[in-house]
Amino acid sequence: MRSLKQYIAESVHTYNYTIKVAGEVDKNFLDMFTYNLKKFNCVTEPKISNTPIQKSPYGFPNMSNVPVTILKCEFRYPATEPMVQQIAQLLGYNVNAVRMINTKYDDSIDAESEEYQNQMSQDPLLTKEEMGEMPGAKEASKAYGNSYLDSIKDQTKDDKIDMPYEGQKTPDAFDPFKPETYMASMGKESPMTKITRPAKPKTGAAFNK
Repeated sequence: MRSLKQYIAESVHTYNYTIKVAGEVDKNFLDMFTYNLKKFNCVTEPKISNTPIQKSPYGFPNMSNVPVTILKCEFRYPATEPMVQQIAQLLGYNVNAVRMINTKYDDSIDAESEEYQNQMSQDPLLTKEEMGEMPGAKEASKAYGNSYLDSIKDQTKDDKIDMPYEGQKTPDAFDPFKPETYMASMGKESPMTKITRPAKPKTGAAFNK
C-alpha cells in the first residue's frame, strides 16, 4: 500500500515548455532570463541549446538568417507566452523574437520534420530525365501527337455542312491540319506594301488666286 507521501508526490503535476529566442543572445541576458524563470518554480535548470544560423527559423516568420537559442523548461506552475515575453521585454529584448510552446508539441514537429528529411534523402525529387528528358521521350511525345491528330481527322472527315444556297460555292480557305497552305496562299509580301497614295494637292501663291 502506498504511503500518503507517495500519493502526494505522484499527484504533483509539472508543465513542460520550450522557449525559443531568435537572434544573437549574450550571456548576461541569458543568465537574467533563466533566473527570472524561477518564479514558475523550475523543477530543474533549463536545458539550453543553440541552432546554427537558419534562413527561415520556425515560429519567426518575420526573421531570417538568425540563430535560435532553445530552452527546455519544466515548471511546477503553469506559464503563458505573454508572461515569458514580458520577462524578455523587461530585460530589453524584442518580444517578437521570443516564442514559447508546449514541449510535447514542439518535439512532435521536430520528429515530423526529421522524418520528412529522411524520406527526401531516400526518395529524391524527380530528376530532369524523369521529368521528360529521358532518351526517346521527345520522339514518343511527337508520335503521340501525330496519332492524336490522325484520330481527330478520322472523326471529323464526315462532319461537313452541305446546305443549299444560291451562288457559286467557294473552296475551303483554310485546312486546320495544314496551316502551311494558308500561309503560302497569303504570299510573302504584305498587302499594305501595294497601296498607292494619290498625288498631293498643289499649293502656293500661284494656285491660291
